[in-house]
Amino acid sequence: MNRPFAEKCRQLDDLLGVGRCFDMVSRELYVGDRRAKLWVVNGYAKDLLLERAVEKLQTIPTLADIPDLDALLRRYVTVCDATTCCDRMQAASDVFAGKTLLVVEGYDGGLLLDAKEYPTRSVQEPDSGKVLRGSHDGFVESIMENAALLRRRIRDPALTLERVRVSRRSQCDVALCYLEGRADRKLLSQLREKLRSAPIRSVAMSQETIAEAIAPRQWYNPFPKTRYTERPDVATASLMEGNILLLIDNTPAVMLLPVSLLRFNEEINDYYFPPLVGTYLRIIRFFVMLLNVIITPLWYLLVTDPAGLTPPWDFLLVQGDCSVPLALQLLLVELLVDVLKLASLNTPDALGNSFSMLGALILGDFAVQSRWLVPEVLVYMAFVAVSNFAQHSFEMGYACKLCRMALLLCAFTLRWWGFALGLVGVLVLMATAKPIAGRGYLYPLLPFDGKALRSLLLRRPAKKDNT
Repeated sequence: MNRPFAEKCRQLDDLLGVGRCFDMVSRELYVGDRRAKLWVVNGYAKDLLLERAVEKLQTIPTLADIPDLDALLRRYVTVCDATTCCDRMQAASDVFAGKTLLVVEGYDGGLLLDAKEYPTRSVQEPDSGKVLRGSHDGFVESIMENAALLRRRIRDPALTLERVRVSRRSQCDVALCYLEGRADRKLLSQLREKLRSAPIRSVAMSQETIAEAIAPRQWYNPFPKTRYTERPDVATASLMEGNILLLIDNTPAVMLLPVSLLRFNEEINDYYFPPLVGTYLRIIRFFVMLLNVIITPLWYLLVTDPAGLTPPWDFLLVQGDCSVPLALQLLLVELLVDVLKLASLNTPDALGNSFSMLGALILGDFAVQSRWLVPEVLVYMAFVAVSNFAQHSFEMGYACKLCRMALLLCAFTLRWWGFALGLVGVLVLMATAKPIAGRGYLYPLLPFDGKALRSLLLRRPAKKDNT
């Protein structure tokens, strides 16, 4: 219903925060022979595009022969992405997202002009997932630029980017990205419904907030329920395989769905090397992840039961004396490594070298001389720390760490029986983990799919059905 122009402008001023928010700009002008007013967030406005659009509107001699805003839009608005809107709350949400709202006296609703330019960093290779060969671009915090990086690689009309607004307060843009005809329709409908009914008021932590809102409730299970990537080539390959992406505004991390345990064994460098080298790297990564979980609990059991270690395996035994029990030493170094990681995140670059020297002294010479630690503990924990970086997923790295510490506690309390029960517990956690989407966490082992299992374990050459 058409309300008096002054009342409409006053209500929009109150809703958008004109006078209350320093970055909200409003301007009164004339379009033809009628009053008009526009609103735009100052940090979003693309000045040249907006000035050209306003200049075109002000050349209209009269609006007497233009019956509604749709006719005005078709005849005089030069901005490519423009639409009419009669919902006041939707218009306010779009203004906060960067669009320009224009209302004209005598017309219902308003015009929404997409004349924005988001403040964002340049496209560059992400810190994680670097490659020796291949593209060196990466996703950024703008969902539109991320969509363009995908469009550049997949010039197919089947590529679909479906927008879903999440959270009533944040109104965060999330895009379901998939190839029409390749993606599982049932999975798509499930994800769409989960996003629309997500019980959250704001999306403060971007991808983590979305993941926790739509993931099954399993706080006790450390294994990650989704995978992330900041590389457009990885996202493109996932789409071509029939998977689904979730692009989330304000974050460069893209969620890859569905997910399974063996998917974490894949890494982008496997595909920028020949198939034989890629298969070798994948096998190495798998065994390193396995050793990462069991090496310290298994070594602890062997050295605390030296009767079973005969030459030439006696080199595994601890040679010196120590004041701290061996199990406590291993747990202490596990915690110290995490403390050093947290401290390095907050250390200025100018002090990085000094911090590295200090950390090496704490975990090295000082600890051994004071008999807090034995050298053998440092050797095995150094292998564990290095092997964590062979796993490109930080979430999976911490899942392995928690399982390793649990196995060590089981071995300390019940010896070999505890170690065996701990391994069974880890397998049960894997089997019962509920990913956000997918056939199961142990797929293609459970349910068994030989072709899919072979493609995950071996790097296949590029062929017509494998590109």
